[in-house]
Amino acid sequence: MLHIVLVEPEIPQNTGNIARTAAAIGARLHIVKPIPFEISDRTVKRAGLDYWQHLDLEMHDSLAAFLDKYGNELLFFVETGTETVYSRIQFPDNPFLLFGKETLGLPKPLLSSGKGTTITIPILPHIRSLNLSNAVAVVAYEVVRQKTLL
Repeated sequence: MLHIVLVEPEIPQNTGNIARTAAAIGARLHIVKPIPFEISDRTVKRAGLDYWQHLDLEMHDSLAAFLDKYGNELLFFVETGTETVYSRIQFPDNPFLLFGKETLGLPKPLLSSGKGTTITIPILPHIRSLNLSNAVAVVAYEVVRQKTLL
């Protein structure tokens, strides 16, 4: 199973779109708190429309709580400006793809912890980043392509 992990997402519409993607490919969506919105917010559910009943969702109270439970799994940190391009990775079974908050990305201590592999989506140097929901879709569908999960 593919695991998509959102660490402190900030924009409900992105989270809703990612939830729809996760439901569509049968991935488990992990949301790491704190988050500035309620999952029941109409903006999140509207973005996911009627797919919420198909979503495998796991909430975590903090990044520490997530790492206590899953820190020994195969973690991939998706960040801008790193050297390893996601499409050059041969993803293992049951990977965890971690994405950080829209404004800051993943916490620097996590990236330097040695607990995972940092990967990137190539973009032009004058562009800061992709939209979070687009980035999740790009990398998640590469895992699906490699593993033929559908």
